[in-house]
Amino acid sequence: MTTDRTSTASSTVGTTADRAAPDGTSPRPAVPGPVAVVGGTGPQGKGIAYRLARAGHHVVLGSRDAGRAREAAAEISALPGVCLPPGGAGNEDAARGAGTVILAVPYQGHAEIVAALAGALAGKLLISCVNPLGFDRQGPYGLTVPDGSAAEEAARLLPDTTVTGAFHHLAAPLLLDPDADLSHEDVLVCGDDADARRRVAALAVDVTGGRGVEAGRLRMARQLEPLTAVLISVNKRYRTRSGLSLTGVPDGAQAAPAAPGSAGAHPAPAVPATPPAAAAKEYAR
Repeated sequence: MTTDRTSTASSTVGTTADRAAPDGTSPRPAVPGPVAVVGGTGPQGKGIAYRLARAGHHVVLGSRDAGRAREAAAEISALPGVCLPPGGAGNEDAARGAGTVILAVPYQGHAEIVAALAGALAGKLLISCVNPLGFDRQGPYGLTVPDGSAAEEAARLLPDTTVTGAFHHLAAPLLLDPDADLSHEDVLVCGDDADARRRVAALAVDVTGGRGVEAGRLRMARQLEPLTAVLISVNKRYRTRSGLSLTGVPDGAQAAPAAPGSAGAHPAPAVPATPPAAAAKEYAR
């Protein structure tokens, strides 16, 4: 695997060509490729890898056991609709050879896994879909994370990596089901780098066929990650596989530019955003 680290999330170096929009009018921003999935032998990682392989992305599954990764890659390659069969490698090799890395590992042992990959992840775009959850007799619940969220923990451990959060609320069995239509589900994306958020939101379209919605700064992962516990509880109650779909966000809508001085900032929007105090009151109870 190459050790070249010149690819970054905000650079065009090592970035796959921007993809045409579904209507063919303008390109969508693309993430740097290839895409590695650390934890790619688990249900969530395999499911996301399958959907990306169906969309034509060059995907490499990572695992602590390279042999298991290759076996999982072969299983995905045998599924219907795969345009580009994925590869398999150890976690470090998969991460080092990728431009974008999706982190799909259990929260238990998360810090150790991330810290061990710091060198391989330097200069890369990382997408965390880790959900720190606990379970007891009352059902699922969000764990207290010292850094606030798993994504923020990863950001602290990876100062040279652009960290985002996404794909927290997609059901793994549906991702792996060739006949499952996920186009009605929204993928909420958070991160402190505006360009990275846009690229991950565009990648979400390739995973679900639906929408990627920019949800704000990386600290929003503090809400997005434990929200998965709510979906699990709903699934148990109604014997279903629920997801998220937001109202009030038009299809094809572009996120407003970031505020001046923020990461990835752009000129202020022509229509001012709702003031924070007023926005809070809109959802007050």
